[in-house]
Formats: sequence, C-alpha cells, structure tokens
Amino acid sequence: MLEGKKVVVTGAARGIGQAIADCLAAAGADVAVVDVDADRCGETVRLVAGHGREGMAVAADVGRWDDVKAMVDRVMGAWGRVDVLVNNAGITRDGLILRMKEEEWDAVLRVNLTGTFYCTKAALGPMSKQRQGRIINMASVVGAIGNAGQANYAASKAAVVGLTKSVAREYASRQVTVNAVAPGFIDTAMTQALGQDAKDALAKQIPLGRFGQPADVAAAVRFLASDAAGYITGQVLHVNGGMYMA
Repeated sequence: MLEGKKVVVTGAARGIGQAIADCLAAAGADVAVVDVDADRCGETVRLVAGHGREGMAVAADVGRWDDVKAMVDRVMGAWGRVDVLVNNAGITRDGLILRMKEEEWDAVLRVNLTGTFYCTKAALGPMSKQRQGRIINMASVVGAIGNAGQANYAASKAAVVGLTKSVAREYASRQVTVNAVAPGFIDTAMTQALGQDAKDALAKQIPLGRFGQPADVAAAVRFLASDAAGYITGQVLHVNGGMYMA
C-alpha cells in the first residue's frame, strides 16, 4: 500500500508510535523514527529494518521549532521527499484543574498542540512542492468527551482537531490531505499502570468491552496514509471500541 513512501512518525520510540512505524514499514514505507532521545529509537528502527525498509532515528523535541526544522531537513537530505507525516508525539501531566500548575498546562500544550503545528508547518513545504502528501494527527477520545483530571490533555487534543480541519482546507488544492485519528483507551504502558479495578471500570464504558491495541490505531493510520484514502480530508477517525460515537 505504501511501497517506497517516505514517512515521518513522531513519538515513535515506543507504544502507539512504534506500532505505527512498524505497520507502515510492513506496508512498504521507509520510516524516520523521531523521538526526543534518538537512543530510544533503536528497537523501532530494527522493526522497520525487519520489513526490508530503511529506518532512520532522528532526535527532535517537537515543541522546539529549530529541532523540528532540522529534523525535516535531515529527512529531505537523506530521502529527498516527505510523503507522510504522523504527528503522534504527546505527553500527559494529569491533575484536577485547581491543582494543575501552569507549567503542567504549558508542557502538554507545547508538545501535543504546538509540536503538531511545528511538524505540520515544516512538512508542508516539501509536500506542497511535491503537490502530494498525507498528514495524520493524533487526537483522542478525551478531546471529544473530556476527562476529569485531564483538562490540559483534552484541550490539546480538541485543538488538534481544529488545526487538522483548518490545514485540510488550506492545502487541499495542493493534494495534501490532513486527517486525525482519535484513539480511545489503548493497551499501552500508560493504561497498564492502572490498577485492575480501574481497568475494569473503564472497560465497562466501552461497548466492545475491552481496551484497544496499538495495532488497531496503526491500521487506521495506514489507511489514511494510503492512496485508498485520497478523497478523505479534514476528518477524524475514532478508534475507541464504540466508547464515543460521533
């Protein structure tokens, strides 16, 4: 589906980002594995290489424009194009709003929202010149329904949806599609840290009765990155087991 495509995945050292990189490589793409610490990218790069594709570890703090610009410049220098950008990097700093510190609010917005803006802005230059590209942003079910103790995270993810729709309108004429994937509760290190009672309570809110897997999110990203999704832009694909139905 993605034979020979050049892909950038941020936050790809582990979890959902790693599953996305692995899935896109299996579909034929070469993948730039981006993380704030390039030393953590080794396992993902090996997964990409296991599919016979080229993996490149790139260090970048997505909340810093200079880092992001250097990252895209490096990919362009090595491969000459960027076909797909997956803005997956994200953090949480949970807490009830009256106890939330300004730096906790700022940190989440800087990575989740400003980081998505920076990476999108940097990739749109080459994509616009190519007159072709796919941008897939990572939203969240929390951005659609809210969640107590996650005002910063929910705000950042809701804002990513607005950013997605705006850029989709701006760059459709350049044949660059911009969409979002909104995962529900996915079985990652974050949810594995919850106690069993908390997991059971969350599962009861999901019509399918279970957490999703990183591969479920990766499959949605693969579809939106492919030619099969060429007439889809400005959309949010919810992957949440029915927990939220738009």
